[in-house]
Amino acid sequence: MGKVRRLVLDVLKPHEPTIIELARQLSELEGVEAVNISIYEIDRKVENAKITIEGSDIAYERVVQVIQENGGTIHSIDEVVAGKMIIEDAATPQDALI
Repeated sequence: MGKVRRLVLDVLKPHEPTIIELARQLSELEGVEAVNISIYEIDRKVENAKITIEGSDIAYERVVQVIQENGGTIHSIDEVVAGKMIIEDAATPQDALI
């Protein structure tokens, strides 16, 4: 079975814990080597975050558990890379339309 090497998630989270603490918790999961969290929208009670996780074998279920334990909700899975290595998106003619 192919290993998940990158996840990009759109997450709605409360202001607390901070993205520093959430990144630390996610980075401590087995198989996770790096975590990047960017806030792209802030409301009075919540923040919208893009969470990028890379590693050798990411357990999606554990990632969901950590996010939910911290009051977050996953809106969407925006990218998944699985297999023996990480590949980047290849440019296609459809990309010019976006």
